[in-house]
Formats: sequence, C-alpha cells, structure tokens
Amino acid sequence: MTPPAQDPLKAKTRRSGCSPRPAPGTVAVLALALAGVSATLPSPGGAQQDSLPGVRLGLVYETTYFPPLAVKPFTGRFGGQAVASQVEAIVGRDLGYSDRFEMMTGLPQELGGEGVDYTLWDRLGAVWLVTGRVEGSGDGFVLVLEVHDVVYGTIKDQGRFRLPDPLDPGFRMAVHRASDAVVQWIFGEPGMASSRIAFSMTRDGGATREIYIIDSDGENLGRLTDHGDLALSPSFSPDGNRILYNAMDSATLQWRVYEQNLATGRDELVQPLREGNYYTPSYLPDGERVAFQIHTGERTGLFSYNLRQNCCLTNLTEGRSEDLSPTFSSDGEWMAFNSNRLGTAVPQVFVMPVSGGGAELISPYEYGRAGYYTAPDWAPFGDRVAFHGRVGRSGRFHILVGQRGDRSSLLQLTAEGNNEDPSWAPDGRHIVFVGERSWGYGLFVVDTATGAIRTLLRGVDVGEPDWSPTLGG
Repeated sequence: MTPPAQDPLKAKTRRSGCSPRPAPGTVAVLALALAGVSATLPSPGGAQQDSLPGVRLGLVYETTYFPPLAVKPFTGRFGGQAVASQVEAIVGRDLGYSDRFEMMTGLPQELGGEGVDYTLWDRLGAVWLVTGRVEGSGDGFVLVLEVHDVVYGTIKDQGRFRLPDPLDPGFRMAVHRASDAVVQWIFGEPGMASSRIAFSMTRDGGATREIYIIDSDGENLGRLTDHGDLALSPSFSPDGNRILYNAMDSATLQWRVYEQNLATGRDELVQPLREGNYYTPSYLPDGERVAFQIHTGERTGLFSYNLRQNCCLTNLTEGRSEDLSPTFSSDGEWMAFNSNRLGTAVPQVFVMPVSGGGAELISPYEYGRAGYYTAPDWAPFGDRVAFHGRVGRSGRFHILVGQRGDRSSLLQLTAEGNNEDPSWAPDGRHIVFVGERSWGYGLFVVDTATGAIRTLLRGVDVGEPDWSPTLGG
C-alpha cells in the first residue's frame, strides 16, 4: 500500500481549532506532559476536548504582565496630515496583533497634538506611549516614531522611517517595519508585522490550486503562480526574496520543484537530476542549497542540491521509508522531517543531523498506537519544531510543538476542531496554520505564549502555509 504521505496533497495537510484570549495579565498555554496532568477540561460546548492517548489535557496558567500601551493620535506636516491617521491605524493594529500589550482604546481625542504630558498618561494607566508624526518628503513621506516610558517620563527610543506613497505596493510593509521597531525597542525581541505568508488555495472555486501570498495582518492578498493545475508546498528563501514550490510538469506529468523570484515573478524549473517525482521543497539556511524528496518507485529519500552552483545532489535519507517535508534549524546543523520508518503506514516526526547520523523521534509515538504526525516546521531560532498530529479518539488534528532532545514534554496549542500545517513567524512566537470550522476552511494565527488565536483568512480552501522571514526595505 502506498503510504499516505506520498500524496503531495497530503504531504502538508489541513484542518482547524480556536480559543479566546485570556484576560490581561494571564498567559494560558496548553501544556502537555507525556506523564500527564491532573485535570481534564470541558470544551465551551460541553464536549470533552481532544488530548493525546494516555494524556489528559490541562491548562497551565502562568502570571504574565501585559503592559498597557497607548497610541497617541499621529500628527502630520508638509502634507503628511493626509496619511497620518492611516499610518496610525496600521501601527496600532500591528501592536495589538503582537499579543504583547494591553492595548488602550477609547482615548479622548483631546489627547492629540504636540507634546507629551507624562503625568496625564500615567493617570490614565499607560506604561508605554507611542507617538508619531508623518512628514511629506519628496515623492513619499517620513514617519518620525517615538516610544515613551510613561512611568519614568522619558523617551525609550525613536526612529525615522521612509514611507512611499500610500498607492505604492510597499507602503503598508514600510509601516509594518516601523511597528516591528517598537516591539524591538521595548522587548529587545523581533516582531513579525513586516512579513508575509505564502500558501496554496483553490482558484475560482475550481479543482486547481495556485500559490497565493498575504501580509501578516491579512491584507494584500495576491496570486503568485499560474500553472492552471496544482501548485503546492511553498517555501520562502531565508532572505524572503524567493519561494520554492511544487507543481506538476504538464509535459511529463511528473511532480517538479520550481523557484520563483518574487520581485520579477519569474519561475525557474529545478532541472530533474535523476528520475522520479520531486516533493516538499525547502531551503537550507544558507539560501543556496535546497532539499526535497525524490520518489522513484520503491526507492525514496530526501536530497539536498546547490541551486546557485547547479551541482552537488547529496543524499540525506535515501532508503525504503517515505521521508517528506524537510525543515532546518537556523544554524543548518539539524533537519526535521516526517517519515514512516517505524514500520507503520502513517508518519511520525524525526530530527537528525544534516551531516548524517541517527534519527531522533520527536513526535509522541507509543507502541501499539499508530498515531499520525506530520508537516514539521523548525522555529526561526532554538530547537523547537511545530507539527500537527491526530489526537485522541476523535481523530481530529491539532498543532503541537516539540523540542529536539526533550520528549518529556510537549505543547498542544489547539484543542477543538481540526488544525494542520503549522509554520513559524519570524518572531519565533506566532504560528500560522490551516483550520476547519463549521463554516469551512481558513488560515489562523496562534500566539504560542498566550494561546490567543485570530483568523487571517475565512471561508477559503487553503493549505501548506509558509511564513516568510522579516522582509527588508
């Protein structure tokens, strides 16, 4: 029997789940320990939530402070008045989507204007205050952004950001970069607003699938490919300027790997290096080498290849097991992938050194319980790997996070519905995934620190999302 993961439509699959954001000051993380926890939790509808076989699902509450942040109405001059409110709205929404602050809303309009009255903002309860001024400059604008520490009555940090005309396709991304600077200034950690997400989606309600792209806040949806059949499994390059994807060659009727330059829209076929179908491509961190599965009858495996030098096909895992969906640690030393090498017909998730060696199981396999764990994605830093798996008796899929070298604990980030195909944001905190609800499929984003979930796209048949790195100017 052909292992299920061989089908490229199933190599990175889909489904969904949702939970409300906890109250400010509390982090709700769905933490699973293989040893189990003491209490089961009913779902909001009264039905028991899904949990791993032999493990009961529990909520671990940790006290976490969400500092109140206010965004003062932005001002403008030299023509910047016309776009100041638009820039302010984008920055405010980005900071809300960061899931790091208690956003202050409903502030009196008279708090606008020049200058900062720290005593007044302190009385209102603000800890951080963001102010902005948009100035006309040539054929574009300059955003002067400041972050104020209200408690100490000082400017924490400030910067000037070039903005093109609002009609320019790069306008919103330029504002997103300013929003990420605020997160960096306050927390010393990367944001994720200035990034995009690629995914496959059915075209015009038909049977064909193409690759689409959308901003991290759900704006600027656009189509990247035009194969007229099936285009799947997009993967961003480390610089965010290119993507790899899978599509069928209409002449040979075999699955091939293509690379698209996002600036030009030009597609290049990765020329076949040996017979077989090519599936689930991914870049290595150096941006020159790529990895993919080659399937040739009974032989299959993962291989790397240097695209820039057009050489050096290297065997990573060739054998008789079905290995798919390679993903790499940020230092390029480790690779995660899914495989049926345990002898079952369904996949598990493994990690192994890229240079070779034994494969370490990271998914929660139990003897006598087949399980089904696939679609791994390595976090942009550290040793965490997200994947989805079939959990509990319901047969539903949920988003899980494991860690290389430590199978003693596992995070389950969803608990209801079906949830698949996770991909990490460049902040190493958020994950995009495909969900299924009563109204159909959609794209969702979960904050791994708080459990907060938001809908990115609703009511569309999507699959295999991949979150870009932070995108430069």
